Amino acid sequence: MGPRSVQPQLRIGLGVGLPRVHVGGGDALVVSGHDGSIRAEVPSGAFADITSGGTDLRVTGALSWTPGAGEALTFAPSSPDGFVRLDGRDFRGSVTISLGRNGLTAVNRLGLESYLAGVVSAEMGKRDLTELQALMAQAVVSRTYAQRNRGRWEALGFDFYSSVVDQVYGGVGAETPLAWQAVNATAGLVVTWQGAPIDAFFFSTCGGKTAQGTEVFAAADRPYLKSIDDVDPNGAPYCRISPRFDWQAEWSGEALQEIVRSSVPTAVGTTIAPRAVINSVRVVERSPSGRVSRLVLTADSREISVAGPQVRQVLRPSRAEILRSSMFTLTETVNHGRVTRLVADGHGAGHGVGLCQWGAVGRARVGQKYPEILAAYFPDTEIERIY
Repeated sequence: MGPRSVQPQLRIGLGVGLPRVHVGGGDALVVSGHDGSIRAEVPSGAFADITSGGTDLRVTGALSWTPGAGEALTFAPSSPDGFVRLDGRDFRGSVTISLGRNGLTAVNRLGLESYLAGVVSAEMGKRDLTELQALMAQAVVSRTYAQRNRGRWEALGFDFYSSVVDQVYGGVGAETPLAWQAVNATAGLVVTWQGAPIDAFFFSTCGGKTAQGTEVFAAADRPYLKSIDDVDPNGAPYCRISPRFDWQAEWSGEALQEIVRSSVPTAVGTTIAPRAVINSVRVVERSPSGRVSRLVLTADSREISVAGPQVRQVLRPSRAEILRSSMFTLTETVNHGRVTRLVADGHGAGHGVGLCQWGAVGRARVGQKYPEILAAYFPDTEIERIY
């Protein structure tokens, strides 16, 4: 790896296409315009209410300054130890509100290490001291992801979404003392392969075996994204402690028809007639890690092949969520050529590639340190300091 850099500043998209935002209600804020000069203040406890005014921002409330056409507003705390409160949540650094094509865009700008403090516990949940090494592993992985993917959403004016689209980031409210300890103890460290930050995939629960990168992501042909047996010396999965280790999803015939009619067009690119009868749903291929890599859905005697990640998109427990994982078996009840009941019995949660978060917790509980945890999930990689 080349010369060490300084800690980067990141831009986190807190919201896109928002109809309205409320800034303030906490610490006193200063407001600057496009040239960086301070234009106004929001007193402690006061609010500025911002909406779209067509071609500019419309501001009401405590803010005494009206921005020019097309001008963005940047809010920063008046004191070095203050926060910016946006819609009731506190954030470190500054928050910029601008007018996008479909509404307001809110972007939080802050240092990478402060960002990670709001990511680690949001991703891993509140853990105890016996699980600190798992938090340290997550901190290194999340820092690696951020370093490798900075500028991913440049067209929208930020680096990362604050959701599962990238990494879950909850701002100050998601921070915990242990998360800060994990971040500070690993400051500047990333996972590398051949001197460059890796594609740092992670997910919730592997069910005892992770997936090879190309099982899920066509472009993820990386030697360090291997399928591993994530089990202890007795053969027990490290992630068996996860509440998502075993699960079941069930559909009635009517619910299955409704779900696949809505999910198949988006996931597969074909349509199913409104009154089509679902004749069968069969698993026809599995990946080397045992996950469903292809299933065939038959509707009105017409076979529809569903492959790869689309499997979880098609077999949705509801319209609002995808199937927990693709490690499952199916049991169907068929009456007169119609599926009247379908049950999926599964293991794990998430895509299965890279770091298993609950597996990392299980490994930490038995005394493994974060370098050992990372080496298990990303074989043949190194840990290097970039700043």
